[in-house]
Amino acid sequence: MNLKENVDLGNLPKHIAVIMDGNGRWAKQRGGLRILGHQNAIKAVRDTVEGAAELGVEYLTLYAFSTENWSRPAAEVTALMTLLVSTIRKETATLNKNNIRLQTIGNTASLPAACQRELTEAIELTKGNTRMTLVLALSYSGRWDLTQAMQRIAAEVEQGQLKADEVTERTLEERLSTSGMPDPELLIRTSGEQRISNFLLWQLAYTELYITELLWPDFRREHLYEAIISFQRRERRFGKTSEQIIK
Repeated sequence: MNLKENVDLGNLPKHIAVIMDGNGRWAKQRGGLRILGHQNAIKAVRDTVEGAAELGVEYLTLYAFSTENWSRPAAEVTALMTLLVSTIRKETATLNKNNIRLQTIGNTASLPAACQRELTEAIELTKGNTRMTLVLALSYSGRWDLTQAMQRIAAEVEQGQLKADEVTERTLEERLSTSGMPDPELLIRTSGEQRISNFLLWQLAYTELYITELLWPDFRREHLYEAIISFQRRERRFGKTSEQIIK
């Protein structure tokens, strides 16, 4: 069965977020170091990105490195950063070929200088692309995002640029790192873990969750299609009743 044919292109989630989990377990199952899983995850990223773009998804956000990941063994973090630099360098041409724009969210100032340079260059080289926006969440966490947004609001109130009683949900949303993007409608998590791991805490308020037992290096566009089809079969009520939705 061609799963792509079963995807309703008129009912696509505009924004899909992915927690790419299971690289370490994938490597352990094969008797290798954790970095082996990260290296083999690149194909899953490429296939998922291209599959989403072909369908017409507008935003795809990948949880690539969390603030908590800095506490991993130094050798793994160094290897991950090296892999990130080389991957961005190699994949920028492919992003341009597929008319995909690259953006980042997170505390990227905490990344090594080489990573920051590659990201800045790739973002600049792809900024005119319009088919899809690929967002890499790097040194990101939902709590960090909310904290930095509230710090910005507090500073504006302190400087007299904003009154406390003028602060609304929109005020906060406009200061999150995802400002200008639609909230994710679908969150995919691989490896079977049933948690959101400090990812997009504000933005996931009404997001549909899709959890698969697959480890991330084995994830392919067919699995993306399965997740989208599952999403399209659900009734999204946003606090309303089914009868209200039908009307």
